[in-house]
Amino acid sequence: MAADARVALVAGATGLVGQEILARLLADKKYSVVHCVGRRPPGITHPKLVNHLVEDFATFEAPAVDEVFIALGTTIKVAGSQSAFRAVDFDAVLAVARAARAAGARRLGIVSAMGADAKSSVFYNRVKGEMEAAVNRLGYASVVLARPSLLSGDRSALGQARRSAENFAARAMRLLKPLTPVNYRAIAAADVAAALVSTLQRTPSGQKALLSGEMQSR
Repeated sequence: MAADARVALVAGATGLVGQEILARLLADKKYSVVHCVGRRPPGITHPKLVNHLVEDFATFEAPAVDEVFIALGTTIKVAGSQSAFRAVDFDAVLAVARAARAAGARRLGIVSAMGADAKSSVFYNRVKGEMEAAVNRLGYASVVLARPSLLSGDRSALGQARRSAENFAARAMRLLKPLTPVNYRAIAAADVAAALVSTLQRTPSGQKALLSGEMQSR
């Protein structure tokens, strides 16, 4: 094992982007161990993969890691209420980021959302913006925030509920793609994962927000 091999932690690996992040890290020879934390296992096995199952992210004690990638997220409809949504998209994200920082992580990559703004009048965007502000205060050497537009991918294959409005919007976006600004086009989950992982690897210090257009595959 290389002396400089990295150890990473992934939260949310059962989601569209999280599964792609996990796959990239497991395939990357720079990582010797990849820890995965979630309420259910990601459904794969690998010699480098270590699973940590939790009921409550607030109780999670992270192992020693160098980098952490967080792709936790839901919708108000799926969560059932604004408070339940915030419990995932703010509280759980912050709990994992704080636990990983306490365990030595110096680099943090998070899947946020386009429009994230702590001062937004839109609840969803405001929570995402408040989350970004909170993790930026945790003392990480580098923080990369991915802000994708509408994600494209097969949620049913992951055992997630189909989002009819999301599917309709994705079809409309495909038809209108030539007329749609690049930051507003639907984006493949794999493209978001690739951009987040590669950017964090190239960012030893500082904070960076990745707009959806920057993450689109060419």
